[in-house]
Amino acid sequence: MNNLCVDIGYKSINHEGEQLCGDHVDIVEQGEDSTVIVLADGLGSGVKASILSTLTSKIISTMMAEGLKLEDCVSTIAATLPICSVRGVAYSTFTIIHIIRNELAEIIQYDNPSVIFLRDCELVDYPKQELNIGGKLVYKSTVKLQDNDILVAMSDGCPHAGIGTAYNFGWKWENIAEYMQTIALAGYTAKTLATMLIDEVNKEYGYHPGDDATACVVKVRKRAPMNLLFGPPRNRDDCTRMMSLFFSKEGKHIVCGGTTSSIAAQYLGKPLRPKLVFERSDVPPIAEIEGVDLVTEGVITISKVIEYAKDALDRNELYEQWIFQRDGASLICRLLFEEATDINFYVGRAVNPAHQNPDLPITFNIKMNLVDELCSCLKQMGKRIKVSYF
Repeated sequence: MNNLCVDIGYKSINHEGEQLCGDHVDIVEQGEDSTVIVLADGLGSGVKASILSTLTSKIISTMMAEGLKLEDCVSTIAATLPICSVRGVAYSTFTIIHIIRNELAEIIQYDNPSVIFLRDCELVDYPKQELNIGGKLVYKSTVKLQDNDILVAMSDGCPHAGIGTAYNFGWKWENIAEYMQTIALAGYTAKTLATMLIDEVNKEYGYHPGDDATACVVKVRKRAPMNLLFGPPRNRDDCTRMMSLFFSKEGKHIVCGGTTSSIAAQYLGKPLRPKLVFERSDVPPIAEIEGVDLVTEGVITISKVIEYAKDALDRNELYEQWIFQRDGASLICRLLFEEATDINFYVGRAVNPAHQNPDLPITFNIKMNLVDELCSCLKQMGKRIKVSYF
């Protein structure tokens, strides 16, 4: 077993005037270290294209995840989806990226723009084998992966951006590859890279997209553990055991909550230094303890983190807020969303006397629900989560 993992993120924009996107991305995990990713581009736009692309991606990803051959997948697609009466085409175009044991990528492409492969932010040309399956020309490639490799799959709405306006022949593949090289240098997550690419595509369209456009980014990286402590233990005698387990874990350490940070400071024998600067009016200030990477307030800060997490999983429109700000919620987001791959939660079940005021909308159940909600969001981001209660 290697120490690599993959970070996967994607984003789409719809053809102007359409409520549904004609592109679809499906991700199916095969155990802990293998994943099938399918980006399908349905014929045309709107409802029909959405149905075609959804069926295509679902059928291919499910069949491949079960170990069926590529030839069987493509022939099934051809037999299942209807033929367009005007163009005579039976199914949508697609790109398949099959990650095997986080060390090998099998790339299969049919009529979508070629997958961009970056290694250490440099464009790499990879071999392509031509296959004829059911009269369709399909390209198959196998690439050995290493840390910091980036794969960018996209629908043809990306290189078509700007045709007849900003560019005569669209935003060419070479230009997109150069753009990805530039932004990859900053070390952004796959989701942020996909978002930035689609935002630029939308800009090239003059914010009036003439086609559905989707980008799916796969970023290879080493596993990075992270530890978050939230709330004091129910039994005061468990404080030392909880802190000992928390601080003995490899990786960075985040402490959330006023009482919790006081216990952590006492355990470390270091002073707790609150900062009185409000970076945002809706997020309490952070504090400092020597030996702790980040100290924040509890419930309000975590609630803000969950708000950002839900948006990141959806349209990712708020990423510019948390990716640059210095408030506690933004700093937690960068650590959990950007840096961490494996996150250990240490959650105290103590009831905070300050929360027993009937005028405050904070209860013990709300605190536990926040933990469950945040863990659920992080799992959807592909993080490995372990929760320990005290």
